[in-house]
Amino acid sequence: MTPESPLGSFEGYGIEVEYMVVDQTTLDVMPIVHAVLEKLGPPIEGVVERGPIAWSNELAAHVLEIKTNGPVSDLQTAHDIIAPAVKQMNEVLGEYGACLLPTGMHPWMQPDREFELYPVDDEGYYGTFDRIFDCRGHGWSNLQSMHVNLPFADDGQFAALHSAVRLLLPLLPALSASTPFQEAATPGPVDQRLFVYRGNAAKVPSVSGLVVPEHVATRRQYESELLQGVYDDLQPHDPQGLLRYEWVNARGAIARFDRMAIEIRVLDSQECPRADLAVAQAVAAVLRHRHSDPDIVQVSSRWHERRLAPLLWTVAQRGDLAVIDDREYLELWGLSGQSSRTAGDLWHHLLEAVPSECQTGGMADAAALLQRGCLARRILKATGKAPNHDTLHAVYSTLRQCLANDDWFTP
Repeated sequence: MTPESPLGSFEGYGIEVEYMVVDQTTLDVMPIVHAVLEKLGPPIEGVVERGPIAWSNELAAHVLEIKTNGPVSDLQTAHDIIAPAVKQMNEVLGEYGACLLPTGMHPWMQPDREFELYPVDDEGYYGTFDRIFDCRGHGWSNLQSMHVNLPFADDGQFAALHSAVRLLLPLLPALSASTPFQEAATPGPVDQRLFVYRGNAAKVPSVSGLVVPEHVATRRQYESELLQGVYDDLQPHDPQGLLRYEWVNARGAIARFDRMAIEIRVLDSQECPRADLAVAQAVAAVLRHRHSDPDIVQVSSRWHERRLAPLLWTVAQRGDLAVIDDREYLELWGLSGQSSRTAGDLWHHLLEAVPSECQTGGMADAAALLQRGCLARRILKATGKAPNHDTLHAVYSTLRQCLANDDWFTP
């Protein structure tokens, strides 16, 4: 996906998944990613390429990201290259007494004491983020996500895809919520990663906005209104313009014109690649179906982000059990005359409505995910609501094995 030779909508997929590097025995975070990448690399511009796979770091020295090394034709292919690469990385980490741990947040990490910034920062990006926002908070130092990159070839495709993404975005935590614990406590939300994520740039609120992106219809509008506003607000804190790039936009889905794709960012990492790609399959199938509606851009224009954002936080609070009682939003997805539905029920309806030509392969896994429920609720079923450290350690040890074996977590 490049500006010189862009792919059309749903002609390719880019997947990025972040994992924690932890001690094999204690499961405490281990800030050794730099050493690991140097052993594999050395990295070029922070990335180590291995054929169809690339490894990189994301800000915190204990976070390792795996990504498809460019777009792949379908999501089954993405799974088939990511899953074995995860096993190979665990073999490398074993030499350090370490391993990969899944889910979107470490359950007992204390960032004030344990966070270390990635030590290589030639461009100054990480240091600038830390100076402006203080990256010791959970919203910077303790969150792992899966990013789904969906291409577009021109303004028309961008407008349709972006419109469909922002309308569906409030429902995504129903599939992906995997973070019920923060410093071993459960204050309530099943997707605590999103709640800390939305506040990580509070010093410059326009950086993340309301997380649900604003409606825009063209690249020019996106760059001149949305991105320029972010750059202007950052300028007093970043006079050198080190962060003046489109990736500084921290909304839950952003336009990456440098790769001609929309990057969806609100998805928590799951227990294994199979589950991550099941989430991606469900999201991509519904978006592929809905973005083809000739009225999708006009429909999106009627839904302000201030109306969509409360729906997102309702779903982030309770995941697939969240009750959606906005009749117009239900009608938007084909449920006319309904007063309320759970987010999980709505996802069942959405997947049943997807025609075969819009399915992305592996839809059986997407259906299995809906049947099992979001990972956060499965974790809570295994731990109980007030577990001690030993219980958390036992459950997350099982999750570690799920990642190693590419298997579902079943409490």
